[in-house]
Amino acid sequence: MKENKFIVPMVFLAFMFFTCGFALGINSLLVPVLKVSLSVSSMEAYMLIGATFLPFLIFGYPAGLLISKIGYKRTMASAFAMFAIAFGVFILSAEAKSFVIFLLASFICGAANTFLQAAINPYVTILGPTESAAKRISIMGMINKLAWPVSPLFIALFASNGGSVSLEDLSKPFLVIIGLFVILGIVALISPLPEVKAAGEDNDAADSEVSSYANSKSSVFQFPHLVLGAIAIFFYVGSETIVLGTLIDYAQELSLPHPETYSWITPISISIGYILGIILIPKYLSQTKALQICSFVALVGTALVVVLPGVYSIYSVGIMALGCSLMWPAFWPLALMDLGKYTKQGSSLLTMGLIGGAVITVLFGLIKDISDIRYAYSICFISFIYILFYAFKGHKLR
Repeated sequence: MKENKFIVPMVFLAFMFFTCGFALGINSLLVPVLKVSLSVSSMEAYMLIGATFLPFLIFGYPAGLLISKIGYKRTMASAFAMFAIAFGVFILSAEAKSFVIFLLASFICGAANTFLQAAINPYVTILGPTESAAKRISIMGMINKLAWPVSPLFIALFASNGGSVSLEDLSKPFLVIIGLFVILGIVALISPLPEVKAAGEDNDAADSEVSSYANSKSSVFQFPHLVLGAIAIFFYVGSETIVLGTLIDYAQELSLPHPETYSWITPISISIGYILGIILIPKYLSQTKALQICSFVALVGTALVVVLPGVYSIYSVGIMALGCSLMWPAFWPLALMDLGKYTKQGSSLLTMGLIGGAVITVLFGLIKDISDIRYAYSICFISFIYILFYAFKGHKLR
């Protein structure tokens, strides 16, 4: 499909990427709320984020099978229906003041996100030329990340205690959100999104080189660059979730006024990186080179967060976020390249890598409990060093 022919589909996809960010951004508000209202520890509170990402491991592969059976559009609509159910359970958990039910609601929300992510990320990747895939995902990613701080601010509008959100304030905004998800599900079904296929996905495709390479394999796990890419996404999503979802908690630890306002630091930083990607990729910068540069920036930002004191440290999280910006847009085209008929299975494997959002954030919470939140950010060093390896070597392996 030519560039000028997928503007309308991109507009519809933009709403869906916004939804993913909005739903995940809820956690950045719920973590500190639950710590106060239910008297849970930091590790327990961050289990809420873990429950959101656990479904990526469980449902990542089934999501690919569903896409193969009913197509991208119906899978997207199914995801929005699950989102509506999840926020209904959130309302029940707030009324019951039950941490266990909160975890269940987050799990259902994560399942919805799994099916939606498995559909929209490969769709954007193969909607146009491979060399400009990172540019398209950068546009979608900027919309996604700007949605993260919108949800806490939206819920704060309903707060009854001078802007301080409590469990009692959650029911009204969540009912509004349920209505929006129902509407989005209907929009997904009637939207003008054509069913697309990657190069070589059909056995009789014209791109015989891709087809022959993919046909020589008997399993999706025989593509080293794909498997290593899934591991890279594991580390990336865990670290990015920490970067995006912990600033309100960090600001409260530092006793800074209006801590919810600090949640904008990282989305703005990531958006700056996305804008640069939109401008520079692929004309001036390849998606591979962008991944290499961003890996270095993220490592520098992590070091500054750990070393610098107080408010300087929290702003340094923005440098980490800037480094994260063009990683996700680069992973998908690099990891899905040359998969041919295994493209949908490959997409499922990459989606399963999002389980890193569960594992690494819970470890972050554990380190915070036994040490200091500033030092907890050092867990991201491991993530960014591995991503640096993938940027220079891992994506080339065949």
